Amino acid sequence: MSNSSACKTILCIDDDGSILSYQKALLERRGYNVLTAASPRQGLRIALECALAAVIVDYHMPEMTGHEVAIELRRLRPEVPIILLSSDEEIPEHTLNTVDAFVPKHEASSRLLPVIAQIVR
Repeated sequence: MSNSSACKTILCIDDDGSILSYQKALLERRGYNVLTAASPRQGLRIALECALAAVIVDYHMPEMTGHEVAIELRRLRPEVPIILLSSDEEIPEHTLNTVDAFVPKHEASSRLLPVIAQIVR
């Protein structure tokens, strides 16, 4: 993978296939390369193997929470920005301190792209 495509590659981790499809379509329309993972462990494997501009992770997933994924991502790839998505309105402060940005799922259609543009320079 070339550096130019790595600069625009985003990994989306969510156990909901329809959310992954939505994120992939939204981001690809803006010119991003999108990798998807339907489980936290699959997402962590991809994060180790691929050059990434950012990771978008769901907060509520079986197996591991988005907070646990973010902690592991920070350990494995501290340079990669993490955006947490959740249907929860409020996220614990210790979780917010682990990620670079938080976007409520119901605001993703209007806020996700601006947050990514700000984080991925």
